[in-house]
Formats: sequence, C-alpha cells, structure tokens
Amino acid sequence: MAFTEIAYDVADRVATLTLCRPERLNAFTHTMRVELIEAFDRADADDGVRAVVVTGAGRAFCAGADLGGGGGTFGHRERGETVEGAPRDGGGTVALRIARSLKPVIGAINGPAVGVGVTMTLPMDVRLAAESARFGFVFARRGIVTEAASSWFLPRIVGIAQAMEWAATGRVFPAAEALAGRLVSRVLPDAELLPAAYALAREIADNTSAVSVAAIRRLMWSGLSASSPWEAHAADSRLMAELGGGADSVEGVTAFLEKRQADFPMKVSEDLPPGVPSWPDNPYGV
Repeated sequence: MAFTEIAYDVADRVATLTLCRPERLNAFTHTMRVELIEAFDRADADDGVRAVVVTGAGRAFCAGADLGGGGGTFGHRERGETVEGAPRDGGGTVALRIARSLKPVIGAINGPAVGVGVTMTLPMDVRLAAESARFGFVFARRGIVTEAASSWFLPRIVGIAQAMEWAATGRVFPAAEALAGRLVSRVLPDAELLPAAYALAREIADNTSAVSVAAIRRLMWSGLSASSPWEAHAADSRLMAELGGGADSVEGVTAFLEKRQADFPMKVSEDLPPGVPSWPDNPYGV
C-alpha cells in the first residue's frame, strides 16, 4: 500500500509514523484509519523495527475527526463493518490495532491532540508532549460519546475522576495539565520532543531483547484485566519457563557476566513463545 495521509519511515531500528495532513491539522479520515492499521501491520512484521514513534506533521498532532462533512459528519456510517449490529467506530479499530502491537509505541504529541487525536494515543505505551500540545476529550461538546475504546483505556491511565472531569466538560487543556493528570509522561520544549522520543526508542532497541519486550508488553496490557495477582503470576510463570532457557536469556546473562553489549539472536516473527497472551481478544478482525 502506498500511503497518502501518513508517512512511514524506518531508521536506526525505529519506525516513525507521521500523520500527514498538515493543511487540515492532520484531521482523521477513513483513509488515515486504513493506513495507520497497515503501518502497524508492517512494523510488527519487520524484525528490523524495535520501536514505533507516532507524531504529526506541521503544528498539530491530530485535530480529531475531519468535520468537513458538516453537521452530518458523525451520522454517516458504512454498514459493511459492524460490531454487535452497529457500524464500527473507525477510531476504535486504530486503537485496538495499536493495543495489540508487538512493538512498543511512543507517542510524540507535537501539538493539538483532540477527539480521536488524543484517544488514539491511549493504547500507546508512552506519551511525550511538546509544550505547545493541547488535549481535549471534546465528544460531549459535539453531541457524541467517547470513542476508540477510551472508556476502557482512559480511566485505567488517569483514574475515573480525572477521566470524567475531562470527558464531561469536553474542555481543551494544556500539556502541563496533561502531565499533572498523568496522561503524558513528560512535557518538553517543542524542539526537544522528537529527540527525546527517539532517544527512548533507541534505548529500547540498543539494550533489550525484542522477544522479551513483546512478551512484557502483552503481559502488562493483559494484566490490566487480570482478575487477581495470582492470574498474573500464572502468566509470568509460563513465560519465565518458556524464555528462561532460550537463546536470548543465555545471551543476556552471558553478556552481563562478560561486561559487554548483548546481541540478542531471537526474532519476534519466529520465536515469540506460545505463552505470550493473545490479548486483546480480537473477535472483530482488528
């Protein structure tokens, strides 16, 4: 697929996905939805990609759904793809695809992130924000509801009280408030945002086992729905048994003892153990 509304680049084992509709503040469209899902498919299939950075072109991250269709924007829904009889929420298909990524995902939020522009970031593992970033869960001000599975993600990230304050008011708030509410991990001067995101991505790429990171990512996200720590203990135990005698474990310990950089031989595409949780359960294709 040739991308038209995003850019996909790989350098230094880091894939960069850039939302590329700067003339519309990178507003979300059906085309962008399809391209983002394809881009995450590519990243997962490429053993040369160790982490993914998502950012926006120009002065915005994503201004939300493209409202160029006017008042009927949210009334037009394709019936071909449904969930329990209702047309599927397009932002939700992107969020769920990000959720099941096998590569860690870093959001570099370089400007306004509103509506689906912020909810799509919730299943990303780390969110970094530029000082100029602005956030808004504006759905109630548009007469619709929170989407992209954000009713599941947002309270788990920031707590129910903070989630409801932002969603019920629908107000747009600055990066400092996002940091105080734990929506983002760091706020950086605009010029330092992408360098910080790439430094974090390269720290992962240069020092860790790709298979370990993929397994840990699934353990962490699936653990949010675990019924007890005993359930998590069982999942941990299975993977410790499966990976503990593997080539990456041998290399990691040997490199530590020999005081050298590890060179992990295992590949996500070939060596991901069967005990890795398949979460999220995926009855809808994406």
